[in-house]
Amino acid sequence: MAKRKSDLIQEENLDSIEAHLAGTLKPVTPPSELIQRLRGRIQMPTRSEITLRLADWRRMFFVLGGVMSGMLVLVTLARVFYYMAGRKG
Repeated sequence: MAKRKSDLIQEENLDSIEAHLAGTLKPVTPPSELIQRLRGRIQMPTRSEITLRLADWRRMFFVLGGVMSGMLVLVTLARVFYYMAGRKG
């Protein structure tokens, strides 16, 4: 599908704006203190931490599965009672 004339004009305007900004903006280097703080916060966990987290995820998966199963049983029972009450009325 061919582009409309207004779309082409808008693209040309954006291209010229991008070119202008690329020429005027200068790259900024962050302070070394900031980089050190970020490296301190972002750390690769040890193997034991990873296995502990995976074990927690398994437990959470089973808990979520149990809750969903319980809700399914409750909804099924509610439908049965609704069906039985509707038949008598």
